[in-house]
Amino acid sequence: MRRFLADVLGRIPDAWLARAEAASGFVCKHFFTGFLWGAGFAAGALAVLLFTLVAARAETIPANALRHRAELTRCGRYAFGLEAPVATLAAQVHQESRWRENAVSPVGARGLAQFMPSTSKWIAGLVPELAANDPFNPGWALRALATYDKWLWDRVTARDGCQRMGMALSGYNGGLGWVRRDKALAGRNGADGLVWFGQVERYNAGRNAAAWKENRGYPRRILGTLEPLYIRAGWGQGVCHVTAAQ
Repeated sequence: MRRFLADVLGRIPDAWLARAEAASGFVCKHFFTGFLWGAGFAAGALAVLLFTLVAARAETIPANALRHRAELTRCGRYAFGLEAPVATLAAQVHQESRWRENAVSPVGARGLAQFMPSTSKWIAGLVPELAANDPFNPGWALRALATYDKWLWDRVTARDGCQRMGMALSGYNGGLGWVRRDKALAGRNGADGLVWFGQVERYNAGRNAAAWKENRGYPRRILGTLEPLYIRAGWGQGVCHVTAAQ
């Protein structure tokens, strides 16, 4: 057999064999190139699909939220008046507890509004209607959240409602004292102390890196990502976005 093949190949001109070798190399090269492009495209498409699924999951309003919508609207109007930013408050509850009444965080924050025990005790002594100090009670928690937001809102100054709520939410997450120190530091560095986003939020008056990062992400997620979600779902107006009906 080997002798037969050698005899056959010996009868083929060298030029033909050279062309066959070149053609074979061309086919192999383009086959593997095509394979690599296909694999890369498939990996990219899979990554996009996974990202889309994760984003869709993160931006879905929990079914449990509807049970508390009327109560949140009532509590929001009690604190802010008839023009209460209910969509903003709903976005905040979403961020705090994802509407789980019995939620307890690793550091001990409790209920829908995720009040720490010290904050819960403080506001219970501040507002007679909240004297029960019952953070696992949805009605108490939603009223406490709206009341605390308004308390912070009244103590910060800003260029407009959106910037003001950015500062109030930063205070809810990390304390009003830090907001004031950050504003003062921003002013000393030539930034606009009346603007939260892109101005005051860039300055850290002394918090550790982890706490500062969490605090800066808190207003951005609530006002930039979750507030539009609740507006589109018909929960009313927010402070940074117009209502779906407008």
